[in-house]
This record gives sequence, C-alpha cells and structure tokens, in this order.
Amino acid sequence: MLLDTSGLFALIDAREPMHQMASDKYRVASQRVTHGFVLAEVVALANTRGAPPGPVLNFLTQLLTNPKVDVIWPDESLTSQALALLMTRQGRGYSLCDAVSFVLMRARNLHEALSTDKHFEGEGYRRLLV
Repeated sequence: MLLDTSGLFALIDAREPMHQMASDKYRVASQRVTHGFVLAEVVALANTRGAPPGPVLNFLTQLLTNPKVDVIWPDESLTSQALALLMTRQGRGYSLCDAVSFVLMRARNLHEALSTDKHFEGEGYRRLLV
C-alpha cells in the first residue's frame, strides 16, 4: 500500500479520528511505500494542526530507517511524469504530491493507499481510511 500524508498523520497522532483504523491497516500491510513529497506534506500538516514537532519528526526518522517501508525520493524523471499526469488531469485539484503517488502506484502495481484523500478513488485506487 502507499502511505499517504493523511494516513501517516493518522498513525502519528492518536487524536486523529482514523488513528486506530490506520494503525490496524498499517500493521497488516504486506508492502509499504511512500515518497519524499509525502514526508514534506506530513511536516506541513502537523505544523498546521499544531501537533508537537518532536513526535512527528521522531516518527518520520524511524520511518526512514524501517526496513519494511520503501521511501522513494522523487527525482527529475518521476517529477516530470507526475507533471505530465497533472497536465492530463487539470481541474481535479490534484497536488504534485498526489500525482507522484499515482505514478508510483502505477509503476509498483499498488492498488491501496493509507489515505483519507478521495483523489485516490478518482484514479481507480482504494483508499483505506473511509
């Protein structure tokens, strides 16, 4: 499954309504993939929601060293593919982070996202936090 911003934040913050569901889905996942743009969004979301920075940064640091999580660092090629996807999806409200996620999911044959974001469904993927 792809670990999206809202899913990771739900894992981090026990006050999030989807915390338990996110924890359960994360625990049983056979594959966990995320990318650097998601990590950047998690930090921004945590700041916006007033979450204490220490636990957020500790969680992300542990995620980076977790051998069961594949963190992809978007390079020029991946970013260009995501921008090309955005060009074909104008008006849907996708972020560049969303587009990178969709390109990665297609490349890795992933069908589920630990996310509350309805955009995943718009691309034919299953969001696990509903």
